[in-house]
Amino acid sequence: MSAVEGALAVIGKSVRIRGEVKGSEDLMVDGQVEGTITLTDSRLTIGPNAQVAANISARDVIVLGRLNGDVKATGRVELRQGCDLVGDVSAGRLSIEENAQFRGKVDLLQTAEKGVASPAPSGGGVKVPEAAPAAAAPPR
Repeated sequence: MSAVEGALAVIGKSVRIRGEVKGSEDLMVDGQVEGTITLTDSRLTIGPNAQVAANISARDVIVLGRLNGDVKATGRVELRQGCDLVGDVSAGRLSIEENAQFRGKVDLLQTAEKGVASPAPSGGGVKVPEAAPAAAAPPR
């Protein structure tokens, strides 16, 4: 059975899952998940009410709630305002909004011709200080 374009699966606020979550459609988690989440070609959204303790592998990951675990994304990781991420991020692109909390290290990957992410040639990840506030832009 193939994933329907634009389909979104939802794990609601009252749902608790322990174990392995795998899928081929976009997923919104607003409940509690412990274990691993693998959505190879899909987007994962950690909702504002979510409490997730899992290692994640997905195409794109958007975090609005609490996440304790490592994130591997072939595309983009977005840490939205009010989120709390404790873990390492490995992704092609990373976006961190003001007032997002992040404790971990970052490894930004370069995208090869066929869309496969590979480690950046510099080899060194970016170390982000604990709970660092976003810096204000200098006046023009």
